[in-house]
Amino acid sequence: SDIGSQKDRVVTEEEWLQKWEMGDIGFHKEQGHPLLQKYLDVLLNGRSGLRIFFPLCGKAVEMKWLADMGHSVVGVELSEQAVKEFFSDHSLPYCEEPVPEISGAKLFQSTSGNISLYCCSIYDLSSSIVGKFDGVWDRGALIAVNPRDRQRYASVMINLVEKNSSYLLVTVSYDPNKHKGPPFYVPESEIKSLFG
Repeated sequence: SDIGSQKDRVVTEEEWLQKWEMGDIGFHKEQGHPLLQKYLDVLLNGRSGLRIFFPLCGKAVEMKWLADMGHSVVGVELSEQAVKEFFSDHSLPYCEEPVPEISGAKLFQSTSGNISLYCCSIYDLSSSIVGKFDGVWDRGALIAVNPRDRQRYASVMINLVEKNSSYLLVTVSYDPNKHKGPPFYVPESEIKSLFG
């Protein structure tokens, strides 16, 4: 697949953390993403009380929206600032505790228990730590992952989903020679080879 000059582009964890510190978070949507509302029925598939995973969740407002519908939401985010802002933006009380299986990781959980956000690298997660999910809302994770890490990312995600889960994935289409990313261009052919 031709992803142009992006193939070797690497955005470090420090750069992502700096984006949050500097408020350079144009990828955050205050109103939630219209595609989740449009395809919500596909994600839920007539089911209630689902476990829904938000990879690289930031402070996505959709997490509270789905939790308010009665679903259990789990996210992972590198930036502790983003996680804390999520809870303060929604005036949600939470508790914070270490994750024994992952060095330096923290779990932030709403006191209501239906929103759990892991502050760590997504590559440190496994189903033995977070369980399996009925649904995934990947609004900006795959397109934020460094191109060379996509296979690793897909492997983690496949490990985290139940057999009959729904996986909503948003990508962006553009000429990758004209923008260095992120967001990165992920051709449909590559999505098929990653996820089948």
